Amino acid sequence: MIQQQLRQLLPERKVDTSAALTLLGGSVAAVVVWKWLGKKMIQKKMEEARKSRDEGLKKMAKAVQQFREQVPSVQTDAILSLPLLELTERLQEGSLSPKTVLYTYLEKALEVNQQTNCLRHFIPECEEQLQEIQQQKEKGLLYGIPVSIKDHIGHKGHLTTCGLVQHLDTLMKEDSVLVKVLKRQGAIPFAMTNVPQSLFSYDCINPIFGQTLNPLNHQKSPGGSSGGEGALISGGGSILGIGSDIGGSIRLPSSFCGLCGLKPTAERLSLSGVTGPVNGILAVPCAVGPMARDVDSLALCMRALLCEEMFRLDPTVPPIPFNGEVYCSSTPLRIGYYDTDGYFPLPPCMRRAVKATRRALQAAGHQLVPFSPPRIPYVMTELFMKTLFADGGRAWLDVFTGDIIDPSLKPQANSCKTPRLVKKILALLLKPLFPRLADYLNAMSGMRSVKEMWNHHHQIQVYRSEFITRWKELHLDVVLCPVLGPAFTTGYPGKLLTAISSTMLYNVLNFPAGVVPVSTVTEADEEELKLYQGCCDDPWDRKLKQAVSGAVGMPVAVQCVALPWQEELCLRFMKEVETLSREKRVA
Repeated sequence: MIQQQLRQLLPERKVDTSAALTLLGGSVAAVVVWKWLGKKMIQKKMEEARKSRDEGLKKMAKAVQQFREQVPSVQTDAILSLPLLELTERLQEGSLSPKTVLYTYLEKALEVNQQTNCLRHFIPECEEQLQEIQQQKEKGLLYGIPVSIKDHIGHKGHLTTCGLVQHLDTLMKEDSVLVKVLKRQGAIPFAMTNVPQSLFSYDCINPIFGQTLNPLNHQKSPGGSSGGEGALISGGGSILGIGSDIGGSIRLPSSFCGLCGLKPTAERLSLSGVTGPVNGILAVPCAVGPMARDVDSLALCMRALLCEEMFRLDPTVPPIPFNGEVYCSSTPLRIGYYDTDGYFPLPPCMRRAVKATRRALQAAGHQLVPFSPPRIPYVMTELFMKTLFADGGRAWLDVFTGDIIDPSLKPQANSCKTPRLVKKILALLLKPLFPRLADYLNAMSGMRSVKEMWNHHHQIQVYRSEFITRWKELHLDVVLCPVLGPAFTTGYPGKLLTAISSTMLYNVLNFPAGVVPVSTVTEADEEELKLYQGCCDDPWDRKLKQAVSGAVGMPVAVQCVALPWQEELCLRFMKEVETLSREKRVA
């Protein structure tokens, strides 16, 4: 058969078919061997990265042991239980030493990592930073505070992997601006935390460093892409962390792990020295922000970062210092609210949390006004997904060159690999049966011209104007709304990329948005979940139901939103929600 095909291909030439077949067989064998060698090289790189990580953790454990031998009487539990504001007070006045606090948190971080696999790397330079802050003439606002940072926030001498093999060769030549400012304020960056491969996921798994687990329930995901931060802080191994957010990557781990997290307006904090797998996505910008156990910690972190040092190091950051007056204000607020966006209805417990928080705010003297965000299905697919996959996903697929794609990303990868025409035909056929999937496939087809991209950017601006007009017409100060949760069972986030509509909206709008835990999942919530049908009773709705089941006792959060550049007002609103929920946990 193959001989006949060769004769047809080369009819006028005398072909030694046996030699040709031998050559063909040799070529095939060479390709197979080449691929096998490629996989071996990848596996070797991953093994070396894991070995380096493990050696770093051993050094960390050894340093902790030496400290414990020198100072055996440290009251570990008492230090770990201190809120950030109280801990900074003790450090500033000298009743606690930075060394004691650092080694206490190092020890706890090791323990949490053993349970959850949340650390990507220990930062040994933290011991040098400890010495440096003790020589500073003035104590910064974060003097002696151990801080964890997400994998892709640059620290000199360390990798920013994004969970990708191709990023395992390049060490950062200098600290990111964020790390420089943290150090200037007396903080001690001590660990870099795990992320999902390529960051384009709200789970936390990659082929190099593996799956990070939720410390509150090891069957559940900590969320992502700042999932390592979520797990470490929730487990008590860090008191303050820095994450990033382009679709919910600070807010989803905060929701899943029971933390407070703030996504600021994208340009409020410097992104200089923060790497990404796909650069240049500006229409829906990435933002960096703090994650912690309470709102006061977020406010202190923002106050520390928004200083002259940041404005000097990165002149693209607007020189707007933190407005403490707004944060501490007690003026009653006019609050818009909604408990569903009409695109991906959330589980009953998340809607219950919004309703109960609304009642508590009303009883506290605030004015609550119904608010309906416009055209969420259009925003999710036409504005958000089409921005991230403007080229049909080719740039994203390129980041896996010389890598193994994690199984959790296979659904996304398969969508990107499917030819544009096939996606368009499938979308047409699926529209009557599965409209959300049809719209998703259309969006994943990307754009075909510069003119189309310019128009797309314009449509985002039009939508922002429409949203702000509606907000202003109702004279709103802030908005209360749901956030995706409770924590998904591991493996499910990759199957439900579009379930993040509650958070991605405020990335498209570039509004500051934060998450506050207000309750936990009850047995009654689990019973009510059995009746959940979503909006379409389609495979996505059924998957969401499976993803969140078995979550009794897990955190339930709400989302608080303000207009651009009003982080202080957003935090003030978050603080109000936190105070009311602590006074009387939402039933």
